[in-house]
Amino acid sequence: MLLKKLQLKTIDYKLVLTMCFLLFFSSMVSAQEIIPDAVAQKPAEPHVGGQKIDGIIATVGDYIVLDSDIDKGFLEITAQGGSVKDITRCQMLGKLLEDKLYAHQAIQDSIIVSDAEIRGMMEDRLNYMVKQVGDINKVVEYYKKSSVEEFKTYFADILKEQKLASEMRDKIVKEVEITPEEVRNFFKKIPKDELPTFGAEMEVAQIVVEPKVSKEDKQKVIDRLNAIRQDVIDGSSFATKAVLYSQDPGSSSNGGYYKMTRKTPFLKEFKDVAFSLQEGEISKPFETIYGFHIIMVEKIKGQEVELRHILISPTVSEDALKEAKERITNIRNKIVNKEISFADAARTESDEKETRANGGTLINPNTQDTRFELTKMDPQLYGQVSNLKDNEISQPLLNVDDKGKKTYKIITVTNRINEHTADYALDYTKIKDLALKEKQINAIAKWFDAKIKDTYIKIVGEYRDCAFANNWLKK
Repeated sequence: MLLKKLQLKTIDYKLVLTMCFLLFFSSMVSAQEIIPDAVAQKPAEPHVGGQKIDGIIATVGDYIVLDSDIDKGFLEITAQGGSVKDITRCQMLGKLLEDKLYAHQAIQDSIIVSDAEIRGMMEDRLNYMVKQVGDINKVVEYYKKSSVEEFKTYFADILKEQKLASEMRDKIVKEVEITPEEVRNFFKKIPKDELPTFGAEMEVAQIVVEPKVSKEDKQKVIDRLNAIRQDVIDGSSFATKAVLYSQDPGSSSNGGYYKMTRKTPFLKEFKDVAFSLQEGEISKPFETIYGFHIIMVEKIKGQEVELRHILISPTVSEDALKEAKERITNIRNKIVNKEISFADAARTESDEKETRANGGTLINPNTQDTRFELTKMDPQLYGQVSNLKDNEISQPLLNVDDKGKKTYKIITVTNRINEHTADYALDYTKIKDLALKEKQINAIAKWFDAKIKDTYIKIVGEYRDCAFANNWLKK
């Protein structure tokens, strides 16, 4: 809980709202409100001293930065449990200037953030803020707006700026690629006594059995989605229906909204339906591994589609769960009795398409590698494998994913790698990631150098004495 982290004994809804706002809008602080001194104290600053009246301290293209924005930046870090003692006001201003330049250049590059996307983001943020304080009117009052509509207009501008900056950063980074030769040269440049140490890792494989859902239970879900679909055709809000009924935790809170292209990593069945629809069209119910869906396309822009969707999964009966457990137990017994190898059993018996072809080997979602570093492993997965010996197979485990889907699985550790100094052959994937990050940082720095020269930038008062990392003063 946010309030527990702050160790507050009493609830101050104004402070809660400030924290909610800043936690959600990392780096996109408001240019209109002043943080009370009682909430955010200015840390000591070697380059900038004295008391100031809040006002414009910098301009980047069409964007401005207020002195109070710096206070909000410090408050944001503090709210998330970070320390601000080593961060100067000059450094905080430098970060704000970067965000403003990203957003300004995004507009110049014709990066478009749709109203539908902003509405979806706003619903998510407002729901969180209202949940913390209990009343939308308290939110409106705190930000000194006369109505909910005025606040939403103001709020939408901040969200749009945040999204523009994010899209611009992503565009710069996505254009950076790295070759094997560059990775090799990067590794060779690292002095031997400065080579990184990688922690203990393991490779894991699993076999998954899904309980069978009866035709009757599937039809109940299909009928329910058809009824929702008809309600929307008759005038109901698809977004509201998604909030109320969708079982997709990744989109239900913002009305089922997604923006995607054909390259976006969604299920093939989902993308096939999404790209077959016209604007305003609602699909009939269709099935994926997660359950049944309906999709409504809101906007098509070239190769990009903005849509909303509702996911409902059929209920799994106790009998079906029992049958799945018996099946996974029989598979385990065959492996233990050496009638079949774990990998071959995964290829022929597992119901998990993603791992079946690889003999059940799991892919680390954070690295796209087969290895999991123990200190960074998902706690649930770590708990399932930490006590397994070499070649030992777990007992059948009931697994419930984030969408509530139940499956049974058995799991084994196929390889262990002890803590070691970086090795080019053994750790190529990790070294490649480090080399790519360095190249991305250099690309961003080069981008800033070029765009600062071509953009109107003005910094006033004592902040002109700051020693910025970027050449904001164009010296």
